[in-house]
Amino acid sequence: MTPQPTEYPLTSSIIRVVLADDHPLVLQGLCTLLDDEPDIEVVAIATNGPQLLDALRRYAPDVVVIDLQLPQMDGLTCLRRIREEGIPVRVLILSAFGDRDTIRTAMEHQADGFVLKTEPPQQAITAIRQVYSGHLVFPRVPQSRAAAQPTHPARSLSPREWQVLELVARGFSNKQIAHTLQVSERTVKFHLQNIYAKLGVMNRTEAARFFYRHRPAFLVADDDHTDT
Repeated sequence: MTPQPTEYPLTSSIIRVVLADDHPLVLQGLCTLLDDEPDIEVVAIATNGPQLLDALRRYAPDVVVIDLQLPQMDGLTCLRRIREEGIPVRVLILSAFGDRDTIRTAMEHQADGFVLKTEPPQQAITAIRQVYSGHLVFPRVPQSRAAAQPTHPARSLSPREWQVLELVARGFSNKQIAHTLQVSERTVKFHLQNIYAKLGVMNRTEAARFFYRHRPAFLVADDDHTDT
């Protein structure tokens, strides 16, 4: 069953954050880092999956920062549970692993962002603010040299995803896309997550660039959709 777009609460001036990592030193470092930010408050920490889900239900944070390597229930399983239960929280994955499959899986599980532990600490702070504001934040997905002429990504998009992508390429905002297609902004964001994952891009600018660069392939794919 495909998870539905998550309903998020109205944002406040202070970003309430829950941190989840199985390394005490990492948690301590993150807490120290975020303590210096006047607009961010760490309301709870967790060192395993069940503890994390309990903290989310108890404290209702705005953003949760999750390590993938959690004991008892790994980060991706926690993310799936969060979306299945409809817990209204932005999810930022913080991981030492930045390979193509890991990033794609996080996107497909509807993470709001992904930051590498190897990046400068300020990157994590910036990403927390960005996902809190409703942006998708992902590193560029590395291309696999082993992949030999796979099916063009354009052919993997659904008809609705085509419509969203074309409007993005025309410069429409999420709100304008929602009005044009008569859907909610949450649904637009849900489609964008899928589009980014399928095309291997990290933001709407790259998606638009991809669309115009590969427009002939998109037109062919659109014809294929029309015939079915």
